[in-house]
Amino acid sequence: MDRFWKTECLDIVKSKNAGMKKIFENIRSVAPTNATVLLLGETGTGKGTLARLIHRHSRRFNKSFISVHCGAIPDTLIESELFGHEKGAFTGAERKKPGRFEMAAGGTIFLDEIGTVSPSAQVKLLQVLQDSTFSRIGGDSILKANVRIIAATNSDLEDAVSKGKYRKDLFYRLNVFPIELPSLKERLEDLEYLTDAFLKNLNGKYGKNIQTVHPSVLEKFRHYEWPGNIRELENILERAYILERSAVITTGNLPSETQMAAARYIPAPGTGQTLAQARRHAVNACETSYLSNLLEQTSGRINVAAQKAGITARQLNRLMTRHRLDKKQFKPPKDA
Repeated sequence: MDRFWKTECLDIVKSKNAGMKKIFENIRSVAPTNATVLLLGETGTGKGTLARLIHRHSRRFNKSFISVHCGAIPDTLIESELFGHEKGAFTGAERKKPGRFEMAAGGTIFLDEIGTVSPSAQVKLLQVLQDSTFSRIGGDSILKANVRIIAATNSDLEDAVSKGKYRKDLFYRLNVFPIELPSLKERLEDLEYLTDAFLKNLNGKYGKNIQTVHPSVLEKFRHYEWPGNIRELENILERAYILERSAVITTGNLPSETQMAAARYIPAPGTGQTLAQARRHAVNACETSYLSNLLEQTSGRINVAAQKAGITARQLNRLMTRHRLDKKQFKPPKDA
């Protein structure tokens, strides 16, 4: 299997999740073809990463990969951005400008948030998908679009079609090979793989050589809802990486909402835990969250933290050992 995937992509395709394994199998099948791919899923689930993965393993891999965030471009400019314009085509068009389809010639164009494009741009996209041709705005020349199209959306295009807000014929042209990505909370078994991959990238970016996260960090991650999906995980890890002063990412540098996730989690009866086990879990989560916040407030000063908690310094040290908390992670930098 690994012989198909290029070395620099091996971290991306690692997964314990059955749904993701199927997705990577589908990508292996479709990548070498010229078929249009439609990536579906919530914001932050990694649609852009998969688009690049498809391009990297296509026959166009040595040509351009042009990414266009359609939702970030005003309706009045989207056609010019995609297809270009001739000089004088409209007010402000002082020179001829090639569009993204020309820039992607021979390669791949990734149209992110494809559900946001204007009705007139939908017509032109349909023309490209039907006969691989387009014209610049204000131009008469018919240009050939030698590109592979990958589109993505976090909206329900079928619903938009049924409501008359999106062209049915365009949807069918885009929906040749749909791939639906699960949310991060649906693939929590991949948290360790994803975390390791992000840390590797952060080491290359910042050079601090932090190789792993503390087990308690992963425990909190497993109980968090992840509304921002993989992108949120990446952002949280980058912030923690920048703040971390040890060789391991620790819970003290996580956002408060992530730290509190485990404290709010109560095992359901269906999980197989007894009442005593569930109670123990709740107590441990509560103590970990309380102590982390307390040590953060007191900058890791044990005597001050113990006094605020109404316990002895010895009792606090025992609790910190039990919950794998290190006072060093809460102390301010020496140059602060």
